[in-house]
Amino acid sequence: MDKQFLKKITCQSPEDLPYISALVSEGKIKSGELKYLPKNKIFLLLVERINKEKKESKKIKSIIKFAYIISAKLKNFKFSNKEEIFELLAIDLLKKDQNYEIVLLFSNNRFITLNAEVIDIELTDQMIANDKDN
Repeated sequence: MDKQFLKKITCQSPEDLPYISALVSEGKIKSGELKYLPKNKIFLLLVERINKEKKESKKIKSIIKFAYIISAKLKNFKFSNKEEIFELLAIDLLKKDQNYEIVLLFSNNRFITLNAEVIDIELTDQMIANDKDN
């Protein structure tokens, strides 16, 4: 494989979030690949997504990092099976008082609501999925 540059997209305003949401829509997330670190105020998830930026439909593994997270609420998630796969449909944002609510919408009426002090989200590509050269 040719040396490739992997993407890193940052979001620090409500206008930036639709770009990240569009890139990760239809992404697959294993239940064991969601992490909330309350002491660090960080929420992480590893998503396997389709490379929508190019015409080829290769899958890419990306990390989405949400910083300055005060709390995380999950609805309709059961983590008994670490290999269960969830489909991420969209990421939305709401302003609530002085904070923001970042809503991750999943298939089967599942969602995660992150309460954040400020908007600080990063999408970082890690590697092309199933690529033996990575």
